[in-house]
Amino acid sequence: MKMIVSAGGTMGHINPALAIIEEFKKHEKDLEVLYIGTHNRMEKDIIPQKGIRYEAIEIYGFTKDIKRDIQNVGCICRAIKQCEKIMKEFKPDVVIGVGGYVTYPVLKVAHKLHIKTFIHEQNSIPGKSNKMIGKYADLIGVSFESSKKYFKTKGRILYTGHPCGASALSVPKKEKTELGLTKGKKLLTVVAGSLGSGSLNDKMKEFLMEPHDYEICYITGKGYYDGFMKDFKAPNNVKVFPFMEELPGLLKISDLAISRAGAGSLSELMALEVPSIIIPSPNVANNHQYYNAKDLSDRNCIVLMEEKDITTQLLDEKIEFLLHDATTRMKLKSAMHALDTRDSAYIIYQAIKDMIA
Repeated sequence: MKMIVSAGGTMGHINPALAIIEEFKKHEKDLEVLYIGTHNRMEKDIIPQKGIRYEAIEIYGFTKDIKRDIQNVGCICRAIKQCEKIMKEFKPDVVIGVGGYVTYPVLKVAHKLHIKTFIHEQNSIPGKSNKMIGKYADLIGVSFESSKKYFKTKGRILYTGHPCGASALSVPKKEKTELGLTKGKKLLTVVAGSLGSGSLNDKMKEFLMEPHDYEICYITGKGYYDGFMKDFKAPNNVKVFPFMEELPGLLKISDLAISRAGAGSLSELMALEVPSIIIPSPNVANNHQYYNAKDLSDRNCIVLMEEKDITTQLLDEKIEFLLHDATTRMKLKSAMHALDTRDSAYIIYQAIKDMIA
């Protein structure tokens, strides 16, 4: 089987693309994968390091700079010609787009050449590229049911969940003692996205200094750690880290989590069924993190708080209630379990196999 995968720009697109590729590798022993990405963003280094054949195209996101955007139209035209040449030589059975502006010429050409296409949307509000190429796709996978209404397509739309959730299940549990934590105490883990958040860090400092009968793992983000610790003396019950390798291993031993609402983060929390307070970042395109969280809040899977509403008192009340009310935690877990997205990557694999059969 031959497939072309395209995704780029951020790990939010690249990680689910890799999860889909890994699932296909499990089932297709003769699988050949060609990955089309940008010439200047992180996928150009990450994908070849995974041993996956890589083709780079020059393309940029549109801005309000008219001169640059005109130049980008030229890049898109050249990228379309390049993609056509690649596909005629490679002859894929299917072309998969997992988000990012790089996918536009790839999926457009696949449609023109009558190659079966699949796109996956991780967020509740689709990105510009997926909205544009959705009309070409034979099959669209979505992480949130609420995404379906944004697509105008003749193709089938399938609720798949997010393919990265299943990956979290295989990560080994962390040992509390290795992190300087106490086995018998409840644990709250706070993480403000993969890069961290200066505004959330500032709001959380006063809360962290308050006395609590539970322990806290607080992850600042690599770029914020030094500044955060400069004027902060952590109480004994608080452990502060710049970053946490294999974060799902920590989430597995957490009684409660506080997190941003990136699609990847939410997929891990849902798959692991960790009761969570979700604080969406207000600084993202289309406010999509809020709508990611709202979708899950409406299904009673998480507790939604907006950053502008956070006070130490309100946080204390929410956390104390959730940590000490086993019935509420079980209701959250049951609602997450009902979504049943732990097999997302396999659902995508099977749907694509059926489509190209």
